[in-house]
Amino acid sequence: MRLEDKNVIITGAAMGMGGTITRQLAREGANLVLVARTPGPLEELARELQASGSKATAIACDVTNDEKVKNMVEKAKEFLNGRIDILVNSAGATGPIETPVWEITAEDFESVLRKNIIGSFLPMKYTLPSMIEAKYGKIVNIGGASGMRGYRYRAGYSSSKWAIRGLTRTAALDCGEYNINVNAIMPGIVETPRMEKLCHEKARIKGTSYDDEYADYVAEMALKRVTTPQDVANAVVFLASDDSKNITGQEMVVCGGWAV
Repeated sequence: MRLEDKNVIITGAAMGMGGTITRQLAREGANLVLVARTPGPLEELARELQASGSKATAIACDVTNDEKVKNMVEKAKEFLNGRIDILVNSAGATGPIETPVWEITAEDFESVLRKNIIGSFLPMKYTLPSMIEAKYGKIVNIGGASGMRGYRYRAGYSSSKWAIRGLTRTAALDCGEYNINVNAIMPGIVETPRMEKLCHEKARIKGTSYDDEYADYVAEMALKRVTTPQDVANAVVFLASDDSKNITGQEMVVCGGWAV
């Protein structure tokens, strides 16, 4: 178990890909603080992990709210006996779909940036001091392969994922001297309910079918297969473990070759 007795905060912990990442962290022996806005699924997953023998708790929190994130981290430290070893920023939003730049409202553009960038920055801001004190830490930000290339009609989402790269690289420089690794995983399209929603919405707007939109995504991938949540979870464990101790400020692209 590569994360045995490591203390982890994971945002976006319960739904879709985040739930798979959380379960894999638990299987690797981590103690977990699960964070998301919606308490129901979060608490259900925490109970599931507790029943399987993991140390886990749920804290509902809006990760775009400064004061709430500060309070969440303080509660997490209490549960984890004052030590946070690992932060996984998995919370995020998709933003406008199939919408050209000139049709995106300023409010919608700002909203996706806030959820994807501020929602990663604030947990980093408030967990880093304890990591610096301990001279140990791993931060894994979940970006997206659309931060590695342009993504037509998804300007807000793509911009936010490009920004994750800048946040990750700069934070890696800021805190490397304290033995803290900061990296990002850039998934492509992942087989989750969010992908289903995306394909259905694209089909509705374009007058095509769900199968057509799904096939278009697969056709763009070198491996001709869609990334699974488990693919991403495996990458998270690697970057959260000491197997990656000399890797920092990097993007691990897990997309089946969509961003090649």
